[in-house]
Parts: sequence; structure tokens; C-alpha cells
Amino acid sequence: MTTYVYICQVAQLLYSVTKRGNCSGSMQKPLPELLKEHDLARGIFPRDATNYEFDEVTRKLTVYIPSICEVGYRDSSVLRFSTVVTGCLENGKLANIEGMKTKVMIWAKVTCISADGGKLHFTTGMKKTRSRAVYEVLRDGVGVDKF
Repeated sequence: MTTYVYICQVAQLLYSVTKRGNCSGSMQKPLPELLKEHDLARGIFPRDATNYEFDEVTRKLTVYIPSICEVGYRDSSVLRFSTVVTGCLENGKLANIEGMKTKVMIWAKVTCISADGGKLHFTTGMKKTRSRAVYEVLRDGVGVDKF
């Protein structure tokens, strides 16, 4: 391996490890912090969902999760996540969600999460309101076979 190739590989590795968030080279803030800044509960996504992309112009949020999983919350609610979850992040709202489901007798696709004080409203074709407090704590996902 030539020195040039080695240097390029090291540079690429360092770039991917630091997860540059924008052109200025600043570090990307943790996902829970981004959610909190937008008035959403910090623990909506599983703890290992640390890699994400956020376009401040289009407001598109893309969250990468290592494997399909479910997260159970204190109120017995369960969210199921695909390996990629996308949505439009606004203040107090994550809309146009793809890659997330919740169980309401059957598994229903979550399309929007909005915050209203101490409540989170989950839209799945029908609206389900849950206490926001249970989603403030980061939780581990449990692997499942399919989304």
C-alpha cells in the first residue's frame, strides 16, 4: 500500500468518525439534543440511533438505526423502527415520517409526532396521545425480525 493511499484511508476514517455536521466542519450535535432543541422528547428514538443527517434548509431529518428494533416505554407503548427513519423536523413536530410504526391493536405506520406541553400526539391515520415524560428517557431497542 502506498503512503498516499494510506493517508487517504486515514483521512476518510477520521472524517467518518467525527461525523461532520456541515461545511464549516463543526461537530454534529447528538440526536437527543437536536430533538430537544426542536421541542420534542429526547428519547423518541432508540439509544443506538446516533447517526443522522439534518438539512436545515429543507428540514429533512434522516436517522440511521443499526438494525430493525422495537423500543418499549414506561407507559407500555411500543415503537418499531426500520433501519432508516425520515421525516420533516419542525419546532414541536416531526412530520411525514417514514420508517416508524406503533402498536394500536395492530401495527400502524406513524406519520407524524407533535408536541403539546406534556403530551406527544402520534398520528397513524388516527391520533393517539401519550404522556411526553415517558419519551424523555433514552432506551435501548430490542431486535425484531421484520419492520
